[in-house]
Amino acid sequence: MIYELHIYTAAPGRMADLLRRFRDHVLPLWDRHGIRQAGFWTGTEESTGDVLTYFTVWESMADRDLRWTAALNDPVWKAVQAESTANGPLVASTEKRFMTPTDFSSVR
Repeated sequence: MIYELHIYTAAPGRMADLLRRFRDHVLPLWDRHGIRQAGFWTGTEESTGDVLTYFTVWESMADRDLRWTAALNDPVWKAVQAESTANGPLVASTEKRFMTPTDFSSVR
């Protein structure tokens, strides 16, 4: 298993819109493309209140590349992205990392 960590910092005033896009549009799109999520989190402190963190889970990098590319090329995603950013970007910055569990991890 490969876990992909995503950390998004929302553009000023756009966190609610970013959350709505994931909840209402991205997750159904991921379901259609077989993309698995392992959880979503928002910050609890004022300094991290504009941060959305989530994990996706992949069988391999080849699995990830195939599914992610298909989702990004889906006309539904393109329409959602265009509509949700019509008033400006939702995300100010992003960070991602790929990780594999250790042999002693509770998550496999």
